[in-house]
Amino acid sequence: MTTTALLRTADELHARVPRGRRAVVMTMGALHDGHATLIRTAREIAGPEGEVVVTVFVNPLQFGAGEDLDRYPRTLEADLKVAEQAGADVVFAPSVEEVYPGGEPQVRITAGPMGERLEGASRPGHFDGMLTVVAKLLHLTRPDVALYGQKDAQQLALIRRMVRDLNFGVEIVAVPTVREDDGLALSSRNRYLSPQERHTALALSRALFAGRDRHAAQEALRARAREVPSTRARAEALSALGESRAAADAAAVAKASPGAADAVRAAARLVLDEAARLDPPLELDYLALVDPSDFTEIGDDFTGEAVLAVAARVGATRLIDNLPLTFGAPEAVVTAATQDTPATDDTLATAVTSDADATPGSAAAPASAEHPGAAS
Repeated sequence: MTTTALLRTADELHARVPRGRRAVVMTMGALHDGHATLIRTAREIAGPEGEVVVTVFVNPLQFGAGEDLDRYPRTLEADLKVAEQAGADVVFAPSVEEVYPGGEPQVRITAGPMGERLEGASRPGHFDGMLTVVAKLLHLTRPDVALYGQKDAQQLALIRRMVRDLNFGVEIVAVPTVREDDGLALSSRNRYLSPQERHTALALSRALFAGRDRHAAQEALRARAREVPSTRARAEALSALGESRAAADAAAVAKASPGAADAVRAAARLVLDEAARLDPPLELDYLALVDPSDFTEIGDDFTGEAVLAVAARVGATRLIDNLPLTFGAPEAVVTAATQDTPATDDTLATAVTSDADATPGSAAAPASAEHPGAAS
């Protein structure tokens, strides 16, 4: 097992010269299995000659008024054990003074219009603070590659955009969301939930799965529509062969809008509306089906990669989750998504992707970490 060093200053980190690639996983501590997955993936990417650095820093810039900065868990000793078991070489846990010498920075990264939508609208200034600390930590750790969880899809998209727009010399890798057995996405904030609150919180993932299942059914119908001939004579021939249902489905799909994004939203919304009547209730912040390039809502004519995202509060705890969906999927993808075997989150998790094979902001893989600068 790797012996993990605890470093507090950038000078200590810069004194280490890795023989191979340096891979960085940014967290706010309170490490869980989702973070461990990020670290293990970083270990694979860095290889035996490289170095894996895990940052632990609770960034004050990305907490707004009334948010949980003071009660955010600080568990450095336990974090060291998790990092070591997952294969980290270094835990870099700088002080606020080390990251922000002279106090809060006057010059900051601005997230732009994408940073004002969804999470940005709910938490004004959050993404500016997140991007500022990510930029700082990238400079302080000097990695070849940095890994982030797809659970924070908007955060990931903004980091990719910043790296591209500002010419950071680092590769960004997305790692799929890690879920507990009941479907709840792993988060440091899950520990705040009472048993009753946790039961209500499961509505987030159930809503996403309902939207996903509706989407898969629509894509399967579209695939059948492509296979079923549209002429009356051939439709009648299919009916004679016992394929009248397929012909009817094809006719319905042909008249329907190609993306049917509203139907996906409606399926997810139904689950969330039911959860709003539970005790304790789920208080929905937003449900959105967006284009990951700019996080604007997609229309029914949309084709390509999309993200179905949800944020809600249960009691005093605010949670987020998302799933990637592909509209207008190739037949092979539709077939895989509509097998008779039960759908699990593992079937949703695409291979780990990097900027080399995904466009900035792409939702090519799911994810596990709120606050990347700051993965929670």
